[in-house]
Amino acid sequence: MNERLLQYLWNYKIFTGFDFKDTEGNAIEIIDFGRWNFDSGPDFLFGKIKYKNVVLAGNIELHLKSSDYIFHRHSGNPEFENLILHAVFYHDTDIAALQQHNIPTLELKNHIDTDVLQKYESLLLHKEFIPCESIFSTDKIPFGFTEETLLKKLDEKAIEIENSLKTHKNNYEAVLFHQLAYAFGLKVNAEIFRQMAESIDFSVLNKIRQNLTQLEALFYGLSGWLDNPEDEQMLLWKREFDFLKAKYQLPGLTFTPKFSKLRPPNFPTVRLSQFAALYHQQQHLFSVLMNADDVAALAAVFGQVKASEYWSRRFNFGKISNVENQKIMTSDFIRLVLINAVLPLKYAYHKNSDEDIHDKILGFYRDLLPEKNSVTDRWKLLNVPINNALESQAFLYHYKNFCQYKRCLHCGIGLRLLKETR
Repeated sequence: MNERLLQYLWNYKIFTGFDFKDTEGNAIEIIDFGRWNFDSGPDFLFGKIKYKNVVLAGNIELHLKSSDYIFHRHSGNPEFENLILHAVFYHDTDIAALQQHNIPTLELKNHIDTDVLQKYESLLLHKEFIPCESIFSTDKIPFGFTEETLLKKLDEKAIEIENSLKTHKNNYEAVLFHQLAYAFGLKVNAEIFRQMAESIDFSVLNKIRQNLTQLEALFYGLSGWLDNPEDEQMLLWKREFDFLKAKYQLPGLTFTPKFSKLRPPNFPTVRLSQFAALYHQQQHLFSVLMNADDVAALAAVFGQVKASEYWSRRFNFGKISNVENQKIMTSDFIRLVLINAVLPLKYAYHKNSDEDIHDKILGFYRDLLPEKNSVTDRWKLLNVPINNALESQAFLYHYKNFCQYKRCLHCGIGLRLLKETR
């Protein structure tokens, strides 16, 4: 037992019975358990109890032991002046300051099912995929769980985007550029690509986007790959980069993308060429993406994007491959870009102007195939339906933000599991 669990049980009223009595045997009726307070002061605000035939309204404080009231130095603290109840797991001593004000102490030890405590301890000690794996059941997933979880993720992402907008003078096109760079970098190079994109004044990109060679030169030069050209194309890129660097006073920074743990089609050389091609082909990229009405329209924006001809027989500079093929953006990669960059920005952009945006965005995610990775595979082994990107995104987010940190007391599934009796 810890204090957080005790607060959780109080908030969700998980008790074996409600025939509460204070430490002197007087009946206590809890009319309102109060509102859980996560700031300083009493744990629950605006509670209401009936005690000695008098209805009292005020705040409620919870502790593991009665003596914690003294240990936490609540006596004399003005935030605790409107206290009406002291609820504890175990009563170990009388508190004079509470007795003087006729504030009852309620011991909860005998009102809590030991099965709940055992389940919680097992969740904390687990070494499985998720804390509740041994007792998990899909029928404990609350109704609307995936929709609510995905919207929570999108709201968090919207806050990040709003902060980025403040930094970049409310320039949505620049923020889209940064978001797309992050997505094109995939897991290995996401942060490196974004840092590179943020180092470029977007006005510079706008001025050169009609010149594909200059776009590639810009990205490859900032990656530090043009210092020692190995062929004629690299020499051309180097000349263009030196020109751009002087003309636009580009930062003297070098961002070095990684190749390790990547399959050749995902090498940063190829992805940056595709990124350049996207901005070269789509002169009004932001408005096209924001106005697209369905997944097909969004996917079509990326469907014709491919790396330049130099990469048809290469994955790295100067090294010619025996196989020749155009390095197009695959449907799987397009899906990841939509999921991780386009749809979150589309949600943030329309959030305050379109009252139907929640349903529309959820619809976009429903129409996309789910991601396939080790986490979604493990959810599937637990019979969790992962049939579309809405479901995969929801359970990926939940795993990353709740299961990995064992935040079982804040999990809708955990709540149902802990409420269950044997």
